[in-house]
Amino acid sequence: MNSVFRAKRTRAKIHGTAERPRLSVNVSNMHIIAQLIDDDSGKTLAYATTVGGKLSGTKTEKAAAIGKEIAAKAKKAKINSVVFDRGAKLYASRMSALAEAARKEGLEF
Repeated sequence: MNSVFRAKRTRAKIHGTAERPRLSVNVSNMHIIAQLIDDDSGKTLAYATTVGGKLSGTKTEKAAAIGKEIAAKAKKAKINSVVFDRGAKLYASRMSALAEAARKEGLEF
């Protein structure tokens, strides 16, 4: 139940626009999903996931690969900075690996 409150508290403070979309990250036990969302129009601008992919390695390595992929798709869509939405997850291990990989590729938080 605490994770629901943490997610609501986090999401209440952030809002994505077309110029600076929200980078929403969902980390489950099996997969990692990252998407760039424009909250004004309610549209997803870019999407990266491990579902159905051929990524190998640990879950942290997969998170870093998704971070690189979402940053590349953001550059292709001419997006340089985003608002990071970690949802209910704490900023640790897989979440931080994804964020650091995206930052290394040039995405600004």
